Amino acid sequence: MDNPTQETLKAMRKEFFAYRNGIVADKLRKAGDPHTIIMGCLLVDIQGIAQRQRESITQPDKLAQLAQELWDDTHSRECRLAAPMLYPADMMQPEQALQWCQTVETVEIADNLCHKLLRHIPEADAVFRQLIAQERPLTKYTGYRLLLNLLMLGKVQPHGSLKAIIETEDLQASPALASLLRDILEEFE
Repeated sequence: MDNPTQETLKAMRKEFFAYRNGIVADKLRKAGDPHTIIMGCLLVDIQGIAQRQRESITQPDKLAQLAQELWDDTHSRECRLAAPMLYPADMMQPEQALQWCQTVETVEIADNLCHKLLRHIPEADAVFRQLIAQERPLTKYTGYRLLLNLLMLGKVQPHGSLKAIIETEDLQASPALASLLRDILEEFE
């Protein structure tokens, strides 16, 4: 990691600390958030921090490097949330998207990853199809969350065979996934 990236990471972590919210952090810990570093920052604050970095880093490859290093910090909730806000969507390769999705550790991270990044990548359709075939519950959830985003954007058209897959999945789904699947089925109406 080069020195400018280290300095940027250090600056972002300082900003996360400045926006910390102990009440939110405590609630997340009590709810079982697995991150060891939870500042409790609100998404809007993380978005503002990420936006300032996007404006100051003009080279897409440097932005991608910073985002990857944030994503690799699996201990920090705020780093994991900021990474998808920074990664240039046109640079995200399907293999890398799948790798990121296979390491998602919470529904919050999955939702943010899909909304801020994955729905904008060129191969999002192929990525969601690979994700929903996975056995790991959070990876499967991420795939269906991405599908919902794509349906809402009109990038995927609802059709009978897709509806059949969702209805079959709904029979064995966890509560979080079942709720998401109901939202997806509403897009078919």
